[in-house]
Amino acid sequence: MRYEGTVYRPPSEANSLLIQATIGCPHNKCSFCSMYKGSKFKIRSVEDIKEDLLAARDYYGPYIESLFFPDGNTIIMKTDQLVEIFSYAKEVFPPLKRITVYGSARFVNKKKIEDLQRLKEAGLTRIHTGMESGDDVTLERINKGTNAAEIIEAGLKLKQVGIDTSEYYLVGIGGKERWREHALESAKVLSAFSPDFIRLRTFVPIPNTPLYEDYQQGSFQLLSPHEALKEVGLFIANLNCEGSMVLSDHVSNYWNINGRIPDDQEEMLTEIKRALTVPEKNFRPANISRL
Repeated sequence: MRYEGTVYRPPSEANSLLIQATIGCPHNKCSFCSMYKGSKFKIRSVEDIKEDLLAARDYYGPYIESLFFPDGNTIIMKTDQLVEIFSYAKEVFPPLKRITVYGSARFVNKKKIEDLQRLKEAGLTRIHTGMESGDDVTLERINKGTNAAEIIEAGLKLKQVGIDTSEYYLVGIGGKERWREHALESAKVLSAFSPDFIRLRTFVPIPNTPLYEDYQQGSFQLLSPHEALKEVGLFIANLNCEGSMVLSDHVSNYWNINGRIPDDQEEMLTEIKRALTVPEKNFRPANISRL
């Protein structure tokens, strides 16, 4: 198995086999992200990916049940290529139950419904999507390369073919100036297609990124811990989803808020109120990650 650069995966893929299918990110312009800044994007050959799948079988045995194909936006690969590596993975690992990739709305929307259906049939079970925000102003400011309408379009397409959608909401990315619009518009966008998972991440400025420079210069103001929790409360209160699971599965967050919408909505809001009774001095500083 061969890996190039730093390989990232969602926390929920901690038990998955990682086989690198792409290197870097084809967008790689988000102002808050440093993950792939040192990598030039390229797609690995199907032959190399197959060789790594065989190497993994020789090392781990054939009993792999979950497989994640990094790097960023692997969904950009040609449908025929993806179908080939997914199908081959199922041959190599007969017990395989899950195949997952990263894929932002912009690149999901490059696929026709027929393409996504083929990927579903080949074994793709979930796409992890870094929505970050549903607010068009915030999306433009962070140079995300997509907008609310495209996020909804991609979400509806994935729901139509039955591929799980795992959407990421970046708490605080609207800053003090736009936290309310960020929360409300994000809830509106996600309510339009009820993703299977809504995963909370709290923004922490990363050195050597444009948004870090804005933070240093004072043009971007971070939310305090209580302000971030209030934003999460506003966001959750306005979710009108059917069966979406909200998860706080990351150490960047100030409090564990988990539950299903709408069943656990009030319970989550009560938990946020409880968190707000904890003095802010008891939380980590807003500009320091616990990673």
